[in-house]
Amino acid sequence: MELNRKTWLFVGAAVIAGLGAIWWFGLRDTAAPPAAVQTAAPASTDAPGHITISDDQIAKLGIRFDSAAAAGELPLASLPAIIALPPNARVAVAATIPGVVTQTYVVEGETVRQGQRLAEIASREVLTMGADLARAQSRLDYAAANAARLGQLSRDGVIAGARADEANASLREAQVDTDESARLLSVANASGSRGSYTLTAPIAGRITTASLQTGSSVDGTSAPYVIDAASRYEIIAQLPERLVGSVTPGMQVRLPGGVGGTVTSVGTTIDPATRSASLKAKVSAAPGVVAGKALTIILLAKAPDGAVQVPASALTTLDGAEVVFVRGPGGVTTRKVGVGGKADGSAVILSGVRAGESVVTTGTSELKSLALEK
Repeated sequence: MELNRKTWLFVGAAVIAGLGAIWWFGLRDTAAPPAAVQTAAPASTDAPGHITISDDQIAKLGIRFDSAAAAGELPLASLPAIIALPPNARVAVAATIPGVVTQTYVVEGETVRQGQRLAEIASREVLTMGADLARAQSRLDYAAANAARLGQLSRDGVIAGARADEANASLREAQVDTDESARLLSVANASGSRGSYTLTAPIAGRITTASLQTGSSVDGTSAPYVIDAASRYEIIAQLPERLVGSVTPGMQVRLPGGVGGTVTSVGTTIDPATRSASLKAKVSAAPGVVAGKALTIILLAKAPDGAVQVPASALTTLDGAEVVFVRGPGGVTTRKVGVGGKADGSAVILSGVRAGESVVTTGTSELKSLALEK
């Protein structure tokens, strides 16, 4: 009996030990999964500046993205400017011979091509010039015939050679008179037989002054037409003192509407009243480019390496710093950026964003509110 009691006690202790081991290892297996789930949570969700937001929330808030592109130009400044004509781009058409206007062909504001007729003017002086040319031509014909006849007689030994030389001199004189009379008519674009001359456009461009009317008279000292060349213009602007010395000819400017120009000269003297120097640029003809128009131009420089261009709407301020929201896994991330300049609805970012990254362009106010709540 004593042996059996000891045997049962041993068996009972072994069973209790086995059950305890099973309970212990079972408890460790059930506690492991929660620890593993905690470790797998993405670290980026808790990163500073990260805003967790789903694709459905992005769509409901109307958030839109745009890709940052490498920037080639950096806006330096916006400058007030005036469009003007270069000194050699304005030409006056003079009516140098008195007369009466018989017909006009163009009106003020019209664009003309080089050589196009502007007006026809009848003139008594042109009739006189035509008569002079006719008389000179007659003398030339007689002198030519006389020189030929006396030359032949001189070669035959009938007359002295001096007489032939005198005939040749008279021929040359008649030729000069004829050429001069013809040249005067040609310069005036005149016809001696009609007794009128035609005013024509010396350059292609736009007529800015047209003071002739049919039946009016000209006195030979007026310039009834002024033509501005329509192919080129000059921009005159004021360059701030801080930029004098850093802006050089060859740099680019941009006008409203995207029209581009090139800096041609930069003044070296600063106006004491405006604390600025003069800047001039050339620009080709384009819609909206009109002489005398006041506008604002953008002065451009070459963008540094790594600079990107984004819509200006992507920029906002947060805690006194300029930021953008960049799309990332699980939402967007707030990035502080260094802005180089803004112009024409775009901004050039020097640091904080890389080319190809997607930035928020619509819905920044909603994201700013979420960022402030964090």
